[in-house]
Amino acid sequence: MALSKEAKQELIRKFAQSPADTGSTEVQVALLTARIEQLTEHLKVHRKDFHSRRGLHKLVGQRRRLLRYLHQTAPRRYTRLIQDLNLRGV
Repeated sequence: MALSKEAKQELIRKFAQSPADTGSTEVQVALLTARIEQLTEHLKVHRKDFHSRRGLHKLVGQRRRLLRYLHQTAPRRYTRLIQDLNLRGV
């Protein structure tokens, strides 16, 4: 199940760099993190859902690449983002 429109809007509003920002690295990572948390909860109940497990692994890899990019290009924004989302560093 995908994130609701309201949940996405709230995350975009919280992590956007400007009012019109909907696709910055911070917003993408925040949306991926919410989706990863949602899929993780799903997999706790449906342990044999291997199709969703593969999707989860793809999302985690995509988030890892975005975080690595942000770490290389804007270390301060990276540090603030991982603190806000309570993530481990790259």
